[in-house]
Parts: sequence; structure tokens; C-alpha cells
Amino acid sequence: MIVPGSKTRLTLAQVVEVLEHHYPQALAQPWDAVGLVCGDPSAPVSRVMFTVDPSESVVDEALEWRADLIVAHHPLLFRGVNSVAATTSKGRRIHRLIPGGCALLTAHTNADAADPGVSDALARALGIGSLRALAPAAASDQKLLQKLTAYVPGDRVDDVIEALSLAGAGSIGDYDHCAYTVEGVGQFRPLPGASPAIGSVGGIERVAEVRVEMVLDSAVRRQVEAALLATHPYERPAYDFIHVDVGRPLARGGGNGDPGGGDLVGAGLGRIGQLDEPIALGEFARRVAQRLPHTAAGVKVAGDLDRAIRRVAVCGGSGDSLLDAANASGADVFVTADLRHHVVEEHLADGGCPVIDVAHWASEWPWLEAARDVLVEGVKELGATVETRISELVTDPWSGHHR
Repeated sequence: MIVPGSKTRLTLAQVVEVLEHHYPQALAQPWDAVGLVCGDPSAPVSRVMFTVDPSESVVDEALEWRADLIVAHHPLLFRGVNSVAATTSKGRRIHRLIPGGCALLTAHTNADAADPGVSDALARALGIGSLRALAPAAASDQKLLQKLTAYVPGDRVDDVIEALSLAGAGSIGDYDHCAYTVEGVGQFRPLPGASPAIGSVGGIERVAEVRVEMVLDSAVRRQVEAALLATHPYERPAYDFIHVDVGRPLARGGGNGDPGGGDLVGAGLGRIGQLDEPIALGEFARRVAQRLPHTAAGVKVAGDLDRAIRRVAVCGGSGDSLLDAANASGADVFVTADLRHHVVEEHLADGGCPVIDVAHWASEWPWLEAARDVLVEGVKELGATVETRISELVTDPWSGHHR
């Protein structure tokens, strides 16, 4: 038991829990790869480095500093891999981190959508207040929760529920191993080519089975399904996943501005708010360039530079998918990264608001300090301390700009 105020040995598992409490994996987009990439959850942690990109130069810095953990915004293994051999740059990083005793944790689109998250940090760096989500998670068509229904022989129910719970299913609020069971009779007939665990090919078999239902966050569906297939005795178990909307928070917290946040209240992509006073677009663009880290690409503006703006929408990282949302919100300008020529041209031609395009890395860098503060406050509640460092290495890939 951890007693607040006592000196506590901090573990990687505790650090991960603190960060994922505020940046729940369930807020991540389905295509994303977030969470612990490498590291022993039981290992002690005393030094944590924060970075946007887990680049080779950042790994150099972390190992030289003797960091126990790198918290990165961008995933290292973004797409599925079947090898981490040291024949690639990503493989080499993994091969250096593990023997160096340095774990790697990624908080990507879950940090984008959290409240407060990446876009909140960007907005506050630019002097924008009264923030709310530009594309609220609660209003999204994407369901964050699913329910697994599986049919299990009665003598294996406990084993299956335990495996599913360990994989992340059945967690509701302050409870885990939550499951609903109903006894019944299952029927099937194995066809030629089958290798049935019960019954024989060609014969109709009836088995006392239990219907097991468990709720899970969409982000853990893959590991839950793998746990079911590994534990269930049948060659082809009967099961399904359905999207649900149940009345429970994904994490405890107070919403926008509360370091203990992370729930769905206020969560979502992008932010919109207001400046204290109206300002000309050109002058505001200069403020953006001054307050964000310098990059070779700098800051680009599209729109009337003399136009007065006050209502500002932002999205850290690539935000062209939120152009329509920014316009519909009544924003006077939209600040984001990675805007494309044709997208901007069509947006302006259709009467869209002005846009400011910044470097992807620069738009997300302000979040590092916010994430650091989340960790420091979180471990303090555990009666522990941690030394932190924000990497100041510029990992933006562009190195020059000529006009």
C-alpha cells in the first residue's frame, strides 16, 4: 500500500498509470499506436525525458542523461512490424534503449484528444483562453467502448474471464473483472476438416455453455481478442464485439484545466477560444512565430493580413481534417500544421477563415511541459518524486529554408 507523504520507490507501471490516467488509451484513434513500447513495468523509474519524436538524437540524449523512460508524443513503431532487428533505424533505437535500461512510452492521439491535451498547450502558448474542443469526443460518431460477448464451456469460464480481465476487459470505474454470465446450451456440428475439442466430425453436439459479456475500451480490443483465442478451448469459439455507450467515465478528473482530468468532459480534437483583445492577422502570425520554437519552415499565413481576429481555432499537429469544423465554429483564424496547397486554396475560395500553417513539431512542443507537470503532480500524490527533462533537440526534419 502506498502511503501519501512517504518516500516511495516509483516503478514504470506507476508512471504509465499516472500518464494514461490523464491520457486514456481509449481516446486514441483506432489507427494509432500508443502505450508502452518497451520497458519492464516493475523496473524503477527516477528520470523521465519528454520529447515530441523518439529520434536517434533523442535516444542519444536520453541514454547520456541516464533516463529510465522516454515519453514521446509520436509513435516509434507506428505501423505493424514483424521485426525490430538492428538493421533499421527504428530497430537500432529499440536495441539501444533496452540494454540502456530506458523504457519508451507513446501518448499520441490520446494526448491530442485529452482535456487538457496537446491543443490546449498550443492555445495557451499563443494567449488563447476560454477553450473548448473543436471536435468534441462525446459528439463523435466513433464509439470508445465495446462489449465482448463470448460463449464458453462452463468449466473454463473462470479461466477465460481472468485472461480477458488481464488483457484489459471488464474495467468499469473503480472495479475490474466485471462480467455478466448466463448459462445455456450451445449446439454445433463439426464438418470434415475440423479438429473439435468436444464432439466428433459429422455429429451434432450440445454443450452446457456460459454466455460471458464484458465491457472494454476500443483501444485494447486486439489484446482482448488475442487473450480469448489463447484461452478458449474451442478451435473456433463463437464471440462478437459490438459498440456500446455505457454510463461510466473513462478516467477520473475534473475536466478542462484540472491536472487530474482525462475524462470525456471537454475531450476532443482541436480547441477554439478567444484572445483578450482583437489583433490584426499579420500581427498575430508574428506572435505565433515568436512564441513557438523556431524551425526552418517558419510560419505561413493565408488571408488578409490586416483583418482583425479574436476568435481562434487551433489543432496541434496535422489539422486539415478540422478545417470545416474551424469554419463552422466561427473562428477568425485556424492555426495548425501540414496544410496542403489545394486544401487551403479550396478552403479560402469557399469563404473559409484565414489559416496559419506552422511546423508540425513546433505545434506539439508546448505539450511537453504540460505532460511533465501531469507526471510530477501525479507521482507526488503517490508519495514519490521524479526527475524530469524536456528535450530541447529540434526534431523537425527540415534543416533549411531559402527564398
